Amino acid sequence: MSEKMRRPGGQDGRAAGDGKRVSHAKVVGLATAGAVGGFLFGFDSSVVNGAVDSIRSAFALSQAVTGFAVAIALIGCAVGAWLAGSIADRYGRIPAMKLGALLFLVSAIGSGLAVGVWDLVLWRLVGGLGIGLASVIAPAYIAEISPRHMRGRLASLQQLAITVGIFAALLSDALLGTSAGGADHAFWLGLGAWRWMFIMGAVPAIVYGWIAFVLPESPRFLILKGKEDAARRIFDDTAPDEDTDRAIRDIREAIEQDRLSERKGALRGSALGLKPVLWVGIALSVFQQFVGINVIFYYSTSLWKSVGFGEGSSLLISVLTSVTNILVTLVAIALVDRVGRKPILLVGSAGMAVALGTMALAFSTATVTNGEPSLSGPWGPVALVAANLFVVCFGASWGPVVWVLLGEIFPPAIRARGLGIAAAAQWVANFLITVSFPPMAAWSLPLTYGMYTLFAVLSFVFVLAKVPETNGMSLEQAETLFVRPPKKRGS
Repeated sequence: MSEKMRRPGGQDGRAAGDGKRVSHAKVVGLATAGAVGGFLFGFDSSVVNGAVDSIRSAFALSQAVTGFAVAIALIGCAVGAWLAGSIADRYGRIPAMKLGALLFLVSAIGSGLAVGVWDLVLWRLVGGLGIGLASVIAPAYIAEISPRHMRGRLASLQQLAITVGIFAALLSDALLGTSAGGADHAFWLGLGAWRWMFIMGAVPAIVYGWIAFVLPESPRFLILKGKEDAARRIFDDTAPDEDTDRAIRDIREAIEQDRLSERKGALRGSALGLKPVLWVGIALSVFQQFVGINVIFYYSTSLWKSVGFGEGSSLLISVLTSVTNILVTLVAIALVDRVGRKPILLVGSAGMAVALGTMALAFSTATVTNGEPSLSGPWGPVALVAANLFVVCFGASWGPVVWVLLGEIFPPAIRARGLGIAAAAQWVANFLITVSFPPMAAWSLPLTYGMYTLFAVLSFVFVLAKVPETNGMSLEQAETLFVRPPKKRGS
C-alpha cells in the first residue's frame, strides 16, 4: 500500500487534503494559461466588428468583397487547424503555441498598417494560421493535463477565454471608436481608430507567447514520445489523488492500439473512409457554426446600426452582448460536470431554435430603405432581445460543451490530428457563414435567420441520435463510446 493510501486522516490527512487543494490550484492555473489561446481566438473573431464599415469605406468595397475581407482569416484558421495536429504530434503542444503567438503578433501589426484590401487580406490570413493553431492546441492541452473529475469544467475554460477575448475586442473597439469620434477618424499617430483596433491584438499575442515559454509539456504527448518519467512527474503534481500508474498504463495501451495500423491510416475507418468519431467531431463543429453565432459577433454593430441604433449605441450593445456571453459560459462551466454534456446541448439547441425563429419573424416585418432594413414599433426591441437570448442559449451550451467533447472523444494517439480536422471543419463552416451573411442579408434577412433556425433544429436531432454522454469518464473510456462493437458471427 502506498504512503498516500496509509494516511487518510489526522494531521497527515490534513496535509494530504492541503496537497490536493494545491494540486487542483496548479491544474486550474495550467488550464487557464493554456486557454489563453482561446482568448486570441475570440479577440481575432470580433475585433473586425467595429472596423467593418470603416474598411468598406476606406477601400471602397462592395458587400461581397467586404464579407470576403472579414472572412478570409477563417480560411487561414482552417489551414492552421489542419496543420496543428501534425505540428503538435511532431514537436509538442508548447512549440505549437509559440508559433501561433508569433503568427498572430505579426498579423495584428500588419493588419493595422495595411495599405490596401489585398494587403489586409494577406495579414488576416497570417493571423488566421496562428488562431487555427491555438484553437486546436488549447483544448487538447487542457484535456490532457486535467483530472477526469475536473475535465469538463477545465475544458470549458477554452470557451470562457473565447468569450472574454470577444468582450475585450468589442470593448477595445468601442473605446477606440468613441475616443476618436468614429472608427474611421484619425487617432494616435494619425492612424484611423479602426487600424488601432487591429494593432491592439499585439498585446494578447505577446502574453500568449510568454505563457508558452513557462507551461510544462502535455504528459500524454510525453508518453507518446516515450518520456514516461517526465509525464509521471506532471501527473503526480497535478493529480496526486489519482492512480498515476493506471493513467500511464491506459494511455500507453491506447497508443499501442493505434500503432497497430500505419500512422497515416490511423484516421481511416468504415464511415465514408474515416473513423466514426471523426465524423461526430466534424458534425459538432459544423453545427456549432451553422447556427450563425458569429454573425452576431462579426456584424452586430452594423446590424444594430441598420435597424435604428447609432454607432455608439450599436458598439455598446455589442459589448453588453459579449458580457452576457461570458456570464452564461460561467453557468455552463458550473453545470457541465454535474448535469452532463448531452442534456446541456439539447436544451441549448431548443433555445437557439426559438430565438432564431423569433429573429426571422421580427425581420420579416422590416421595411427596406436605401437597401437597409428598418424595424418599426416593438419589433426592434424584440429582435434585440431575441439576439441576446440566442447568445445566452449558445454560450451556455454549444459554445463551451463542443470544445469539451472535442477534447475528450479522440484516442490519445490521434487527439491532436482529430481535433485539427474537427477544428478545420469548424473554421470552414465559420467562413461559409461569415462570407455569405452580407449578400444573404441584403437579399433576405428573414430567410437568412430562418436557415440558422433550421440548423439549430437539426443540431438537436443530431445530438439526440449520435452523441453519447461522456461525463465522468477517463479520456480513454470516453473515446471507446464511439467505437462500434464487432458484429457477432451468425447475427
